[in-house]
Amino acid sequence: MSSASPPHRLAKATRPDWFFQREKYGGILCDIGSHQFEQFLTYTGSSDATVTHAAVGNFGNPDKPELEDFGEACLQCSSGALSYVRVDWFTPDGMSSWGDGRTFILGTRGSIELRKYLDIGRDHAGDQVYIADEKGERHLSVAGSVGYRFFGEFILDCLNRTEKAMTQAHAFKAAELSLLAQAKATRVT
Repeated sequence: MSSASPPHRLAKATRPDWFFQREKYGGILCDIGSHQFEQFLTYTGSSDATVTHAAVGNFGNPDKPELEDFGEACLQCSSGALSYVRVDWFTPDGMSSWGDGRTFILGTRGSIELRKYLDIGRDHAGDQVYIADEKGERHLSVAGSVGYRFFGEFILDCLNRTEKAMTQAHAFKAAELSLLAQAKATRVT
């Protein structure tokens, strides 16, 4: 399995000073990488994973030396599922979305690509799913057909002290993995 969430738009002029201070923002793997670690656990049904590789760097912002504008990490869960996470702050100004969030799920009998925010170069509509398997190739536009049940369940969890949207252990594990990846990260230039 592979998961990536390439570029986010930096919009440097709109960011507060603390955003560029590593001690305050935590690093790119703690920031935008944490979402991918949570998705990895969810997609694989895993309750634990190991960080096998992590790297961070500042390639495009020499005026902000503490900013990490690139990060990557590899994870392996106890079932053997593997994940590659790549995040950065390099969304070009000409892109119609704040980022090109994509997820690739690779298996032994096929693959799935999720294009969350836009179908780059084709359509400004997100929620696109591409599937290739033993039945062939398929494209599904799922906009409006897939809801966001997490948010409603999360509100009910807060009110009812339940854990239907996400268990506390799951949230803590995703946070732990992002912290471990950040701490383990090699700085690349």
